[in-house]
Amino acid sequence: MIEPHAPAPPGTAPPPRRGAGQARLPVRPATGRFLVLTGVFVCAACGLVYELELVALASYLIGDSITQASVVLSVMVFAMGIGSLLAKRLRCRAAAGFGAVEALLALVGGCSAMALYAVFAWTGDWGGAWANGSSYLLVGFSLAIGLLIGAEVPLLMELIQRVRRQDAGGAVADLFAADYVGALAGGLAFPFLLLPLLGQLTATLITGTVNAIAGAALVLGLFRQDLTRRGRWLLVVANLLVLALLASAAVLVDDFERSARHAMYGRDVRVAMHTDVQDVVLTGGTDGSRFDLYLDGRLRVSGSDERRYHEALVHPAMNGPHARVLVLGGGDGLALREVLRHRGVRRVDVVELDTAFVRLARTDPALSALNDHAYGDPRVRVFASDAFGWLRQAPRDAYDVVVSDLPDPRNTSSTKLYSQEFYGLASEVLGAGGRLVVHAGPVAARPHAFWTVDATVRAAGLRTVPYSVGGRDSGTTDRSRVPHDWGYVLASRARPRLGTAAGAPGVPSLQAGVRAAARTRLAGLPPSTLVHPRYAY
Repeated sequence: MIEPHAPAPPGTAPPPRRGAGQARLPVRPATGRFLVLTGVFVCAACGLVYELELVALASYLIGDSITQASVVLSVMVFAMGIGSLLAKRLRCRAAAGFGAVEALLALVGGCSAMALYAVFAWTGDWGGAWANGSSYLLVGFSLAIGLLIGAEVPLLMELIQRVRRQDAGGAVADLFAADYVGALAGGLAFPFLLLPLLGQLTATLITGTVNAIAGAALVLGLFRQDLTRRGRWLLVVANLLVLALLASAAVLVDDFERSARHAMYGRDVRVAMHTDVQDVVLTGGTDGSRFDLYLDGRLRVSGSDERRYHEALVHPAMNGPHARVLVLGGGDGLALREVLRHRGVRRVDVVELDTAFVRLARTDPALSALNDHAYGDPRVRVFASDAFGWLRQAPRDAYDVVVSDLPDPRNTSSTKLYSQEFYGLASEVLGAGGRLVVHAGPVAARPHAFWTVDATVRAAGLRTVPYSVGGRDSGTTDRSRVPHDWGYVLASRARPRLGTAAGAPGVPSLQAGVRAAARTRLAGLPPSTLVHPRYAY
């Protein structure tokens, strides 16, 4: 007769699996458990740094930060689930499997930023099937890193049970507590420590180094008895190779970055700096060579045709009272230069978040010559602030003209500067008869974004006149695929009259620009708001 047996009381550890007894450790079990949880903490921090690095670099290189974050997070979380399933086959060799996973993760994660940057720099203008090569590589790295991070959890669960058997619920709680705290540390370290001190490339390489050392130290120091002699030597050699590769890359990272800049911008790079806001690159401008200004890898100003852009932006808005002018953005000083060409200007306030960029516009010989040393004019005041926040504090009816010379709404931070709320704030600072002019991006290439700007300005209670002018000269070479026209929206409470004031610099073909823009009109588009951005690229 088979005797029934009572279920085990709650909290009782399950019987060990066959072949999975307690490991022979060089330290006490309590110390061993602490070391395993410390390894979990470090590996979780490294994993989140890889994730944030992919999102940050992809947003900078490809644009549209919401899309890049969504792609990285969704692919990585999916891959983590697959990795956890695949790692079940390694549980019988948890120590060796975890050591191999960490070495591979350190290599793939540590080199991911350099690889993504290299593809963007050297193949970004190939077009054809490889036109979105950086996006394909981003998905590939997200998938690979997610698979490896997902494989960590079952293996670490097995290792912590090998130190001291405990009930599954308690082991999971300990494991995930260390994992989540490590993720918090990595998430805070990346923007506040690693990125400002080391930059994206070096920070990722250092993270890979820490990842490799932590994984190897845990396995070889605590679970070496679980490995064969051959397995120990293989793990040592693999980690030494990974560390040598990461160290070599860290030593050569400056040369690599310089070569990548030359591939993207040509060999005439004079200034390359990373401010608190953006990457700034200046090329040419000496010995008769053409001056170009790149912001976050995209051509923002070309000395051969920038006057056409800034004249079309500023002069139609100055047709009327213009004693008090507000310039939002435009830290290069070129829109400011055009404003100061008008007689009767008594005060110009410039609101620019990037103080280092303004300092460069004041001091760089080529850029300050191009803006006619506009920042030296006593009528000019500069406010280092976010344009949205500054408008919320600005006095009503304080300006005759507001010039919005801001980056295209390609990411979350700039989208709010093209929202209905933003234009509502801008309209409140306009005095009687005041005008607002907005750089609304290219018309022919991105009509949806352009006409969304127009719909959003109108939703803020202003009447608009959209227009465009021809863009880049045919001789301009730009690897960021800059479109060949510029679009603007001129707005005021009464319907604005498009033209230039008598005696002011003229802008040719304004009416032709109105007709050219009208041919692309998309009717019925909803306005973009803070909580529902509508810009699609």
